[in-house]
Amino acid sequence: MKKRVKLFALLLLPFAAGAQKTASVYINGNEPKQTISRHIYGHFSEHLGRCIYDGFWVSDTSTLPRKDRIRLDVVEALKKINIPNLRWPGGCFADEYHWRDGIGARNLRPKLINTHWGNVTEDNSFGTHEFLELCSLLGTEPYICGNLGSGTIEEMNKWVEYLNFDGLSPMTELRKQNGRVAPWKVQYWGVGNENWGCGGSMTADFYADQYRRYATFSKNYPGAPLKKIAGGPSSDDYNWTEVLMKKVPLNMMWGISLHHYTIPKTWADKGSATAFDEKEYFASMRSTLKMEELVTKHSIIMDRYDPAKKVALVVDEWGIWTNVEPGTNPGFLYQQNSMRDALVAATTLNIFNNHCDRVKMANLAQTINVLQALILTKGHQLLLTPTYHVFDLYKVHQDATWLPLQINGPEYAVDGQKLPALNISASKDSNGVVHISLVNLDANNTITIKTALNGISFKTVTGQAITAAKFTDVNSFEKPDVVKPTAFNGAKKEGDNLVVTVPKLSVVVLELK
Repeated sequence: MKKRVKLFALLLLPFAAGAQKTASVYINGNEPKQTISRHIYGHFSEHLGRCIYDGFWVSDTSTLPRKDRIRLDVVEALKKINIPNLRWPGGCFADEYHWRDGIGARNLRPKLINTHWGNVTEDNSFGTHEFLELCSLLGTEPYICGNLGSGTIEEMNKWVEYLNFDGLSPMTELRKQNGRVAPWKVQYWGVGNENWGCGGSMTADFYADQYRRYATFSKNYPGAPLKKIAGGPSSDDYNWTEVLMKKVPLNMMWGISLHHYTIPKTWADKGSATAFDEKEYFASMRSTLKMEELVTKHSIIMDRYDPAKKVALVVDEWGIWTNVEPGTNPGFLYQQNSMRDALVAATTLNIFNNHCDRVKMANLAQTINVLQALILTKGHQLLLTPTYHVFDLYKVHQDATWLPLQINGPEYAVDGQKLPALNISASKDSNGVVHISLVNLDANNTITIKTALNGISFKTVTGQAITAAKFTDVNSFEKPDVVKPTAFNGAKKEGDNLVVTVPKLSVVVLELK
């Protein structure tokens, strides 16, 4: 320990005079540490706006390449980034969703009102079988959120049986009648969503009692043990976490969810996705960095009851939330995606990587055409957003060994307020290759970083970067490649150390071999 501190102190000396545009980083490759679960890189698709309908699920007369009505160019794009799990059917929609409405012959399924998102008609053509077929095409794990808010214990119990039981029972017979013989063996199971709000306006104590009841009757079947996820707090509601950890036995839950959104301005007026100044950009990044505080403080509470860290913190809704694009349905939450969004995504993923001892799963909101989407669609056109490209670069961290690090870097200041300009995470994959992801939030200055690598030897360094001239730059259907990864040549080996010059407003991922 003393040797490490001394090494880091020596590393800082050359940069003392120019701390505003330089940084020192120490990465320890010697200490065996946690694995960065691939499930941190998960996604979320709710029956909201054009995420499912006109996103994944197109018209039965569409001339797009499709399987049934699943849009295959979307599938191929998501397979490229190794999407590890997909959360469905919500969100707020989940606690008003009754699964039997979405099985059987589609022409006989009831048409309902989606009261949460625009009062549009929900025709239930995309249900359990369709979602699980989508997951099969994606090669991803389904994460289903059950209805605790307006449903019943029996309803949730029967859904699990329908999904996972392989014996003789009414639910397995019904599943077979609907065309599926073998059970799907779904493991990730959410017991309600935002039950402090749209999922029932419950108190923490009331929800904890309800969770125990519903979780008891959500059964484990042979070959399909459930990883049950309790509906956790909104942002900094630390009491909610305290009550759950106190009242629910640890062996009854695999994880506790946490929801936090980056809000550029206020909840009433969130700000534009494309027209904002540096002051609003700074406020957005400050809101993003709040995730570090939230994960830390919720983890401290969980550690008191669960020092062995058996219960995961599952951040199953996160991302930037702005006002909708002008002229679009306010209930559809359709927003553009800028260089700012790429920095939000990369910074948040660095935070999750660095807390991988407790954060075992996360889900960006949402996959297509809603909030901080990976993909936007317009008719036959498909657009990859800056956020998509971050997930593409960061997929190297999935299931890799986390490498602890220390940063001594400059601050980014606007109107007398300051935040850390630099955030980083690092990992080593199963082949011994080291990846370092670096984010420079500073809108005006490059940062030169000298990095000491303890226990890490390498011969070559290569990299890719995502950057733009302005934080408001976007990919449009007319100009889809404004913000995309490019080769990065700003890193070099100096002795046993690594020196990197990171451009302003950039995400850089390095590979050391």
